[in-house]
Amino acid sequence: MFGFANPQYLYLLLLLPVLVALFWWSRRARLRQLERFGRKEVVQELMPDVSAYKPWVRLGLELLLTALVVVILARPRAGAAPTSATIHGIEMMVAIDVSNSMNASATDNPQDVSRLQRAKMILEKILARSHGDKVGLVVFAGNAYMQMPMTSDASSAKLFLNSINTAMVPTQGTAIGAAIDMAAEAFSDSKKSQKTIIVITDGENFEDDAVGAARQAQKNGIQVNVVGVGSDHGAPIPMAEGGYLTDDSGQTVVTYLNEQMAQQIADAGKGIYVNGSANDAVETLNDALDKLAKTDLATVAYTQHDEQFPVFAWMAVLVLLALLMLLERKNPWLEQFNFFTKNNENA
Repeated sequence: MFGFANPQYLYLLLLLPVLVALFWWSRRARLRQLERFGRKEVVQELMPDVSAYKPWVRLGLELLLTALVVVILARPRAGAAPTSATIHGIEMMVAIDVSNSMNASATDNPQDVSRLQRAKMILEKILARSHGDKVGLVVFAGNAYMQMPMTSDASSAKLFLNSINTAMVPTQGTAIGAAIDMAAEAFSDSKKSQKTIIVITDGENFEDDAVGAARQAQKNGIQVNVVGVGSDHGAPIPMAEGGYLTDDSGQTVVTYLNEQMAQQIADAGKGIYVNGSANDAVETLNDALDKLAKTDLATVAYTQHDEQFPVFAWMAVLVLLALLMLLERKNPWLEQFNFFTKNNENA
């Protein structure tokens, strides 16, 4: 069965009659201009090297080349063989901190990129390597919320990156334990698949027992990894209306990366802690994920077609070469032959 993967491009073939009409109009306009200099027969004798038929031959080749390019864009295919593929990977839930402290700088410079921006960049790199993995997303501050349920389409998670901000969770605070619990509940019941939670946070936990939640997740066969973002020297928290967050006494609030808490959570979850400011942070995390055994997560059925565009591509190359070799004027070595007119008058 012959068909096209992108049949909408075939509508471009409607341009071919338009191109023919434009060419015919330009030829007529050229003829009218020549008639201003005298009779057609006399003027043609003054242009012995001008070919009467080669412009039409060139037009035909150009139209053929255009048609072949359109067909290539439409991706012609033949055959339809049903097949299936098994997806191998792990199950991964990412919990990202969206508390107000994540608006603070990720470095010692208060004007530098925020912790949340750094977290989103790290998350984007994590998703880029998640080929075949099932991925889900949880956001948390004072409470945890499911942002994206577990899905085998990791690229879908990228659609949520731009919408993540510190205003999306109404209750402020940092409940890492609640985020771990919600992420753990999102996994499948399969005992074979490897499961991991990645928590991206500045480690300031004020609401619950995050270490206990990580320990419980580990008992259920779920590894908990932590990526810390922020500076251990501290940074003020910028406000949307300008200035920095202050406490009741008017003092500027300084928030710190709590690496000790982050390390304790990772240890309880039998995972690793990675400082997000390190140049090799994502590589280190990927190495840890690669050590997890990949299992069969799903079987995808699809129809496989034999692509035919290479045939048309080679045809287009041959036509293009013919166009490059075709001269607008007469070929001197052909003048001895009489193909089209008597006495080679229009050859």
